[in-house]
Amino acid sequence: MDYEVFSLPNGIRLLHKPALSNIAHACILINAGSRDEAEGDPGLAHFIEHLFFKRTERRNTNQILNRLELVGADLNAYTTKEYTCIHASFLQEHLERALDLFQDLVFHSVFPEDELEKEKGVILDEIASYQDQPEDAIYDDFDGLVYEGHPMGNNILGKTESVQRFTRDDILRFLSANYNTHGIVIGVLGNYPLEKLKKLVSRLFGAVKENDTSKNRIAPVLYRPATYHEKKPISQSHCVTGNLAYNLHHKNKTGLLLLNNLLGGTGMSSRLNLEIREKYGIAYTIESSYAPFSDTGMFSVYFGTDPEKKDKALKLVQRELRKLREQGLGVTQLHQAKKRFIGQIALGEENRMSLLISMSKSLVDYGRVDSLEEVFDRVNAVTAPQLLEIANEVFDPERFTTLVFDPLKE
Repeated sequence: MDYEVFSLPNGIRLLHKPALSNIAHACILINAGSRDEAEGDPGLAHFIEHLFFKRTERRNTNQILNRLELVGADLNAYTTKEYTCIHASFLQEHLERALDLFQDLVFHSVFPEDELEKEKGVILDEIASYQDQPEDAIYDDFDGLVYEGHPMGNNILGKTESVQRFTRDDILRFLSANYNTHGIVIGVLGNYPLEKLKKLVSRLFGAVKENDTSKNRIAPVLYRPATYHEKKPISQSHCVTGNLAYNLHHKNKTGLLLLNNLLGGTGMSSRLNLEIREKYGIAYTIESSYAPFSDTGMFSVYFGTDPEKKDKALKLVQRELRKLREQGLGVTQLHQAKKRFIGQIALGEENRMSLLISMSKSLVDYGRVDSLEEVFDRVNAVTAPQLLEIANEVFDPERFTTLVFDPLKE
């Protein structure tokens, strides 16, 4: 994968992916997310992301929003458990406009009290809206059970009571403790000479004061698998079942990614979809997911179905997991699973913004970005015995936590 990296003296890195297009993409990725919040502050990282767009030393809210939209560009941001990201897509000629805005938002936001109070109302509405979507809310509640008592279990949006009490001092304290400049990557995908980018990034970000505060991320150690049922004002039953899994650096990460893709990943031909939706017709949505983090990971299966079909669906899920624990993949099955996964990875390269953000995360997590060929080589190196070992470790039914949302009866 052709890319170039340039580091500023303050630790901020530029990642450039050349691309022959009139459309360019840029992001600023910060290695700080909801898991870095202090006890009692769930939602603070996400709150800060919102407030970046409210006022800076040079711009008010309208000027921030119009800075890129007036030239037809797309600007957005998001917060995860481990990252905060601002990203934009624009015509090639507007790169400086985009990077200048990134610099202003992240390093010159002023967080005025009046905007804090207004934005609290917006986020409280966002929390309420999210709770009205059980297929999304169940994942957060599941995280809270699996990572009980640990920041990884916090809802990224936070809680009503925590959001209401956030202050400007809380924000400044979080930024100082977590916005380490050595964990910030500015990603640019476009048709630009590297030297031009170096000069531009140096001019815009070179004067940013270095912050080398070390993070104190502590891996979760407490895990008590159990089954939970909750009543909700919903019409369907929703279920998530899963287990702790490998972190980003584990030797079996690629194997579990492959196994997850075979079981319930993208596409209609996954085992769970064929067995539960196509064969039995008892779940419109059924999927599995594997999310690796810096020091932990999560594997889970989700489905939504009619309440009377819930138990059967769960038994069918457990049966598919048991097959993978007991039956190694044959030569043809393994070959087909690899071909499908590799093809999906290659197609994912077409989403240029997702590619750029993925590369930026890789630079933060590993200090390098693998080429497609290196990724494919790792997938092709996975063996059937290795998948059997992974399935028996991660899909152990004694280690599974299950959460079910059931409808309230009238």
